[in-house]
Amino acid sequence: MTVNVVDAGPRRVSRSVDVAAPAAELYGLAANPRRHHELDGSGTVRDNMKVPARMTVGSKFSTRMKMYGVPYWITSTVTALKPNELVEWRHPVGHRWRWEFEALSPALTRVTETFDYHDAGAIKNALNYYTLIGARKSNAAGIEATLAKLRDRYAGS
Repeated sequence: MTVNVVDAGPRRVSRSVDVAAPAAELYGLAANPRRHHELDGSGTVRDNMKVPARMTVGSKFSTRMKMYGVPYWITSTVTALKPNELVEWRHPVGHRWRWEFEALSPALTRVTETFDYHDAGAIKNALNYYTLIGARKSNAAGIEATLAKLRDRYAGS
């Protein structure tokens, strides 16, 4: 099973992979910020500093990160949750990370991860920022590494 490019529209970078695990289990990883470091294939996600006991739309969580050798932390806001199907959060700069889970069978799930910056232009200079840091290319590589890592985690199950 390979990681596939998904056309999610302009200013969106999206990839999918089929994972030999139930949708509920995979959703549980993505819907729990304390476990995001287990998913991350980009090498940027560290641990969480602050996470609510229960995630709901509007919940905020703070995560330690490291990019280009520089450590920092970010507070994200949950923007969508649909148990076993969807989790999405928004960064302060305006982009969103979206995870979708499509159960293909009880033990096989299509997982799609999307970096979405289509409406981030509402924040002054955000689109220039994404271009300047090469966000499209670097996030495509990070998503592909993350999904391959997730697929491989369950390959022998």
